Amino acid sequence: MASRGLIPTVLCLVLTTAGFGQGPAAVSPSSSTTAPAAGSQYSAQGKPSQPVSYASVSQLNGMLAQLEATSKDTQGDLVKLRIEHWKTDNGSKKQALANVDAIQRNLQGALPQIVGQLRAAPEDVPATFKLYRNLDALYDVLGSVVESTGAFGSKDDLQTLSNDLNAFETTRKQMGERIDTLATAKETEIVRLRADLKTAQAAIPLVPPKKILVDDNEPPKKPAVKKKPVAKPGTATTKPAAGQTPASGQPQSAPTQPQKPQ
Repeated sequence: MASRGLIPTVLCLVLTTAGFGQGPAAVSPSSSTTAPAAGSQYSAQGKPSQPVSYASVSQLNGMLAQLEATSKDTQGDLVKLRIEHWKTDNGSKKQALANVDAIQRNLQGALPQIVGQLRAAPEDVPATFKLYRNLDALYDVLGSVVESTGAFGSKDDLQTLSNDLNAFETTRKQMGERIDTLATAKETEIVRLRADLKTAQAAIPLVPPKKILVDDNEPPKKPAVKKKPVAKPGTATTKPAAGQTPASGQPQSAPTQPQKPQ
């Protein structure tokens, strides 16, 4: 088991991650976020997700219900402790009180929030692992309190806290097994999707792209020069009107002689 001086630091890190590192939280286990109905296709963030099987949701709900009951019992058992009456030095008493305070803040604040997130996304691997990590930290700190109670406290307190510790350990093991099951299922799904994608890509006919050949040795073509149209001279001659003298330079036609009768 880790040393007593390091254990509260571990739990404080978990509390900070969950957003409850500043003093006692006012959240109770019964006020966790309402989760969508079983098999819902939407997570807590409103993002679409795959439907969850009834068996998976039922298994998780059983674990979480047991965990919430253990949390409630542990909070009551910790309140009954009379650490100030222990026959030990003040340093050990302060360390035990700090551990109890850290556990209470986690059980009242961080744990209900994580449980609510997991209820909203029952098969979310990161959320499941977050709860497992929190339970791991709780087990270490509570184990230190149980050890100190066995050395300086009453036998009744030792028995009740030992039962609480065993209950947390049971839930922690169940969460570890669930993480392994979910990770295996996700990996199987990824392999199947990759195979389906490969099959779909193979069914698509490949059309070779058109090739355009460019001859670098071909001389460049000269641009065509447009010729201006040339106006043609007119050929028609204007005849003078009757009784008018033809203009100079133009030949005059000879008058017609009347023929004599025979």
